[in-house]
Amino acid sequence: MAKITASEVNRLRQMTGSGMMDCKNALVEAEGDFDKAIEILRKKGQKVAAKRGDREANEGLIISVADDSGKKGVITSLTCETDFVAKNADFNDVANKIANIALTSGVKTIDELKAQSFDGNGLTIGDKVLEMVGKIGEKIDVTNLDIIEADTVVAYNHPGNQVAALVGLNVAGQGEVGRDVAMQIAAMAPVAIDQSGVSQEVIDKEIEIGKDLARQEGKPEEMLEKIATGKLNKFFKESTLLNQAFIKENKKSGWSILERRLTRTLQ
Repeated sequence: MAKITASEVNRLRQMTGSGMMDCKNALVEAEGDFDKAIEILRKKGQKVAAKRGDREANEGLIISVADDSGKKGVITSLTCETDFVAKNADFNDVANKIANIALTSGVKTIDELKAQSFDGNGLTIGDKVLEMVGKIGEKIDVTNLDIIEADTVVAYNHPGNQVAALVGLNVAGQGEVGRDVAMQIAAMAPVAIDQSGVSQEVIDKEIEIGKDLARQEGKPEEMLEKIATGKLNKFFKESTLLNQAFIKENKKSGWSILERRLTRTLQ
């Protein structure tokens, strides 16, 4: 059996971030072969991931980035189980690096993204995630990839990276307008751009809720449809981007602000 020194264990720990005993055991099993030891630790991560597959990973970071041309942007999410992990600086660094790889690599799917090199030395993003699972012991995964290409693309990250927005406009040079729209989306979470973008399923649900509420209030049955329609119109006003009150001027709608600014800049 190969003799494993403390410095070798520490070196493997620095390379992988795994615990001292995990590193020592991996090196012993690999008979001092570092590449094999790293593979053993990754396999441990795979086992942990499988064991925790039914756990909820509702925490994490969502990162929005745009390229220097302002014509392409992506949003990615790296999820975990606890906010304690999500607030860790290393987790933050990995989440941001994954987002930037997604932006520059040209990938279209999460599987393609996970297959991309993370460090230039054979470690893929998928490998890195499994390594983190083994080190941290939580369910961790890349769970989102959205891509926008347009004449103007603006990425916005709300402080804390729990909310982000990515906006594409079909007019070039509209970074300021795009940022206002992105901030509006992050703050008000519209369900669609306007009424036409709201699915029939959502409309039917809102009408049914409106009827139920009116019925509970004792309104006559023949009035329920009219009352529910009124509530639906209120929903459109509050929940669609171009009809919402603008966060910077709440007496104005999102559309009136957008129209005014675009008109001014295009004159």
